Amino acid sequence: GSKHEKDTWLYHLTVAAGSNNVNVGSEFEQLVCKLLNIEGEPSSQIWRHPTLCHSKEGIISPLTTLPSEALQTEAIKLFKTCQLFINAAVDSPAIDYHVSLAQSALQICLTHPELQNEICCQLIKQTRRRQPQNQPGPLQGWQLLALCVGLFLPHHPFLWLLRLHLKRNADSRTEFGKYAIYCQRCVERTQQNGDREARPSRMEILSTLLRNPYHHSLPFSIPVHFMNGIYQVVGFDASTTVEEFLNTLNQDTGMRKPTQSGFALFTDDPSGRDLEHCLQGNIKICDIISKWEQASKEQQPGKWEGTRTVRLTYKNRLYFSVQARGETDREKLLLMYQTNDQIINGLFPLNKDLALEMAALLAQVEIGDFERPFSTPAGHVTNQCKTNQTLKQVIEKFYPKRYRDGSSEEQLRQLCQRLSTRWMALRGHSVADCVRIYLTVARKWPFFGAKLFLAKPVTPSALGSTFTWLAIHEDGLSLLEYNSMRLIVSYVYKSLMTFGGHQDDFMIVINNTHSKDKPTEKLLFAMAKPKILEITLLIASYINNFHQQKATFHHLSAPALLSAQTRGPEARAMGSQPLLSSSRPTKGPTLL
Repeated sequence: GSKHEKDTWLYHLTVAAGSNNVNVGSEFEQLVCKLLNIEGEPSSQIWRHPTLCHSKEGIISPLTTLPSEALQTEAIKLFKTCQLFINAAVDSPAIDYHVSLAQSALQICLTHPELQNEICCQLIKQTRRRQPQNQPGPLQGWQLLALCVGLFLPHHPFLWLLRLHLKRNADSRTEFGKYAIYCQRCVERTQQNGDREARPSRMEILSTLLRNPYHHSLPFSIPVHFMNGIYQVVGFDASTTVEEFLNTLNQDTGMRKPTQSGFALFTDDPSGRDLEHCLQGNIKICDIISKWEQASKEQQPGKWEGTRTVRLTYKNRLYFSVQARGETDREKLLLMYQTNDQIINGLFPLNKDLALEMAALLAQVEIGDFERPFSTPAGHVTNQCKTNQTLKQVIEKFYPKRYRDGSSEEQLRQLCQRLSTRWMALRGHSVADCVRIYLTVARKWPFFGAKLFLAKPVTPSALGSTFTWLAIHEDGLSLLEYNSMRLIVSYVYKSLMTFGGHQDDFMIVINNTHSKDKPTEKLLFAMAKPKILEITLLIASYINNFHQQKATFHHLSAPALLSAQTRGPEARAMGSQPLLSSSRPTKGPTLL
């Protein structure tokens, strides 16, 4: 259609063919090709060409060949944004100016991948000086380049140019030299783990600008919370995946890998609602933080001061009884606290006496031996108050809400009295002892480790229309009575023909092998929408795990193993959140 279009085709065909023809493409591209032909000879005069060096003025045309006029305009704007980022002094109180510049520039390059070569070339240019002796450009240019190569890399021959540029400037004695070394690390990691999906978060930009990331092999860190109220700070870099992150966490805390422990990493919901999202192993931690930050800004615009950040929790998601033998002490402790969470919220059947025994065991684990009030006349009152306070806290933290709600002062006093007797009986018991006793008692319930979902059968149904519990566990799906939590009926996963969201309800279709009149049975349950997604993904995980275990067990040949693990389309139809994607097994039921 035009000369420009012809030149664009010619340039891209030349690059695709692997030719080093120096007469095609933009001036910058031609100079890079000339350098490539002489293998980047350091003494060459080409390096001093103004197009390859820092410029105070803006550019009038893009450095790379771009397919449309709109993108060419965008490239020129991008250069201006880079100049603003580089030239404005980094001022801690007004740091958000730099945050928004970096985010807008890099977001454009994620939206239009054609601009990724362009921004890399612009930043190479702006971090090169002509005089004296090619002294590197301003530090902020290096900082933006570091953020950039943590997200994506340019293509050949610009990747060659980038590597050479970094190698020439790498120097642990100077500040920018350290950034160059850090960029080299980022390039290797981005090559290893692939491109990112989201622009850098505020946290990532601040960490890169306010301290030199060269000094830390893992420049970012975030706390991970556990069910017992403590947290562990874990380091990561721009390319760390959830799987790599959990390897570090498991090593630091003495836990097995998730395939054995069944533990998973969860985030809270950016809207502030009481929801959690389970994270898949291949997602990058930086992408999670960034997407959460963006969603939080959009959903709570008034509240956003840049201080809220994602909360990560590590807890059990899948429970495999066969793996219980290998549980580490940390896993047992966390399972105990997770069971307690179910107990206090009425998701675990136990009578008042047993509930008190369990609360006493937890008190012994968390506080140690019960301290009786001293009988000195002066200090008796204060000691008594302190003891009563401790007992009340234990009741609040470890005793089912439904058993203590509406209790009078006198009933609470008697409850504390009974608790103190049971707690005193545990004097001298170690943490490991108490955890062992607690889990031995808890595991007596056949549905220990199952995840319970409150559901209301949608009539017409043989189950009636009262609330029931749907218990999801390693052997299948069970329906439990609402109050007594007794078993109504169980379905093994093999009998599930299909499951998932159906309009506003959760649906399962059962294959009735024993009934000829009614070969299939369809059950509908009214549930909250996010819970429908959660229960569907949980069932899918158990089924996938079953097939993977079977595949490992049979020592399948490689092709057969691949077909057993082939993943189907993502469960987007179920209103999946952006942080979540799901897979389905090829055998067994399908996800709706």
